[in-house]
Order: sequence, then C-alpha cells, then structure tokens
Amino acid sequence: MATFSLVNEIKSKLPSIDFHSMKTAVLGTKYDLSLIIVETARMKKLNTIYRDKETATDILSFPLTETEGEIYISPDQAKIEAKKFGRPYENFLAFLFIHGCVHLKGYDHGSTMERIEQKIRDKFKI
Repeated sequence: MATFSLVNEIKSKLPSIDFHSMKTAVLGTKYDLSLIIVETARMKKLNTIYRDKETATDILSFPLTETEGEIYISPDQAKIEAKKFGRPYENFLAFLFIHGCVHLKGYDHGSTMERIEQKIRDKFKI
C-alpha cells in the first residue's frame, strides 16, 4: 500500500489542507509521496544544487521512481508568490501542491499540464 508522509521542518502550524486526497487524485493510490515543508535557506540550497539557481523557490518536485517522489515547499516563499498572484495563502499552498503532483506525474509546463491542474483544482475548489 502506498504512503503519504508530511514532514514539517519549520515547526510552524500549516493550514488545514487535505494533501493526501489531492495526492491520490493526481498520482493515484499506489504512489508513495513525501511532502517536506522547509525553511527558505534549505529551499535555496536545494534549488542551487538541483537546478543551478541560487535563489529560493516556493516548490520543488523530485520523482524518485515511477511510483515514488518528494515535494519540498517553502511556506515563506509561497506567501510571497501568493501575494503576486492575488491568492490567499492557503489556496496558493494547495495550488502549489497540485502543481508539484502533476509534475511528478510526468508533465511539463504547458496547456496539457494546465488542463490537468484545472480539473484537480476544480475538484478541490482551489
């Protein structure tokens, strides 16, 4: 049976978001996913190592196998981006998570990815 784990490294309380159901809607029941909530400094380090970009980002998705992956989210960066897009923080956090899951499904930015994301966002009213 697949697992979903959430590791909150920042010790701050997260909004109440049904990450598990969103994960299942995108990736199915047989996908093992870890969601790791990290500080900005750790996100910057990961982004530098894996994307050669020396800035923090709001989300990174790492497929480990066809049925296992990790998503890292920086709440501080997500709050900044939420303001840019005029979205409430909790809504944007859910939006980001869906976006990361769709990347793990194998899609890159474009109209197909946007269609899939919209379908999932509609389901969860995001």
